[in-house]
Parts: sequence; C-alpha cells; structure tokens
Amino acid sequence: MSTCRARSRWLLALRGLLWCALPHAVIAQAQRDADHYPARPIRCVVPFAPGGSSDSITRVIGPRLAEQLGQQVVLDNRAGGNGALGTQIVAQAAADGYTIGLAYIATLATNPAISGNVGYDPIKDFAPISQLTASANVLALHPALAVSSVKAFVELAKARPGHINYSSGGIGTIGHLSAELLQQAAGIKLNHIVYKGSGQAVIDLLGGHVGTMFGGMAAFAGHAKNGKIRLIAVTGRMRMPIAPELPTIAESGYPGFEAVGWFGLIAPARTPAARIARLNHETVKAAQSPAVRERLTAIGFDVVTGTPQDFTRYIRSEALKWRNLIRQMGLSAQ
Repeated sequence: MSTCRARSRWLLALRGLLWCALPHAVIAQAQRDADHYPARPIRCVVPFAPGGSSDSITRVIGPRLAEQLGQQVVLDNRAGGNGALGTQIVAQAAADGYTIGLAYIATLATNPAISGNVGYDPIKDFAPISQLTASANVLALHPALAVSSVKAFVELAKARPGHINYSSGGIGTIGHLSAELLQQAAGIKLNHIVYKGSGQAVIDLLGGHVGTMFGGMAAFAGHAKNGKIRLIAVTGRMRMPIAPELPTIAESGYPGFEAVGWFGLIAPARTPAARIARLNHETVKAAQSPAVRERLTAIGFDVVTGTPQDFTRYIRSEALKWRNLIRQMGLSAQ
C-alpha cells in the first residue's frame, strides 16, 4: 500500500512540474520561432499592375529588405478593382508573416470611403508594419489666372464662384480630393472637369482649357520651368526639398491641411507581434538606407517610416478624414 501511495505522490509531483514547465516551453518555442523567422521566402502582394509608382517602390525596397532578412521577397502583382483584389488576397492570407502587402491611400482610405464594400475591412483585417513613402501634390495654375499665392487664388475663386475650372485624372483620385479639401477649407467653389487619367488633364491645363489642377511635381516641373504653368503651393505638411520656395497650403492660411499619396506595408491581422516587429525593424532600416532614400527621392517620393503603432494611427486618421469629406461631398461609386 505504501508503495502505491508513494507512486501516486510521485506522479502528482511530476504532473505539477510538467504544468509549471509548459508556459516556459511555449515562451521558448516562440523565441525560437522569432529567431528563425523567416525560414522561407516572403510574398509581397502588390495590388497594382507592373510599371506604376507602386512597382517602383517595391522594386527599390524589395531587394534591400530581402538582403537584410536573408530570404527572397517575391513581388506578386495582383491588379484589379483599383487595388481591392490584391488587398483582399493579403487580408485572407495565413497570418504567419510570410505574406505581406503594399498598402496605398486608395486601398485603405479613399476607396473604402467611396465604395463602402471593397471586400475587406481596412482597419480590422490588417496588421500595419510601417509607412514607406508620402508624395505631396502641387497646386498648379494656368498663367491666365494672374495670381501667385494661395491667398490670392482663394480671393479670386470667391469673387468668381463656380467659374474656375479644375481638372483631375478621375473621381476619387488624390488630385480630385485635394481640390475638394481646399474648397472645404477655404469656403470656395470650383468647377470639376474629370478626365480618364492625369495625362489629358495636364494637357488641357497647359492649353488653358482649365485654370488649375492638383498633381505630382514630376508632371509639372518642366512646364513650370518653361513658364507654361505657375506652381503656387504644395499639399504636404512640409515644403518639398526639390522646391523649397513653394509654401505649403497649411502655412498659407489653412493649418492642418494635408493631402498626400502614401504607401506602406501591411500583413494579415493576427500576424504574430514578434514577426511584425521583425518586419518593421528591417523595413525601416531598408527604407532609410542612403541608397534606397536617394533612389526614392529621385522619383518623387519622401521616405516616411515609423513603428507599427504609428502607421496604425495614421491609417485610422486618413480613413476618417477622407470618409468625412467624401460623405460631405455625397460621393459614391459610379
């Protein structure tokens, strides 16, 4: 009998030791996973066709990120639905850190506000990694509008409500929404002329068929140098290093004004925090490396990085800002 009781006490003690050791085993396994991640190539879903600005960013950062991670970063272009298709793929992927995606202002902020249902929740379905870039627009005027500042432009628009035409490359584009944001902030009324793409919109600005347009510096710089258009302000929080003489709209009398296109990296929701942290560390390191910064700056991007928490807050603030504006406009998918 005593032998049986002794054996029972021994088994109970062993069971207790095993239960106590279990959390430590789980922690140790998680640490081993973090130490060995990534153990295979990482897929980066780019929700647009090859050849655009999104492709430029990923092809600059991807090789540097792969080198630092010690694994390939395979770019997977999945165009469709103005970015919705590829973003859906990221939302539905396994949350293991081996699928990440390129996020854009349209996919996580403006399109969901316009369309309502894009097949994913831009806030709940993703784990933000880091913002990568921001690119401000420039407010360009045809010389026929004889003003050279935001203040003077607003005064002219107030004197001629609804008579100044502005062009954009399409409904819901950042150029369109920049103009709408200025109208709201300044209390003016402009007349929107919509084009299928920014190319023709720029051509008609040069021809004087429209008076103004918000667009990228790359599209305007040469024409401004030749005197065919006048640049009066930028839409970012800070002045552009390549055009420091241009004030921001915020400093021209409209504090808080910001309308920029931005890109970043995201993963599926519930991706382990340790893997998000590793991806964030390597992404920031890659994006801020001198070679990558130089190449991105040369093609018109400002490098903007931060913590996953920083990017989460920024996505939420952008989604709220554009949703409120779009609702006030009564804008919906056509």
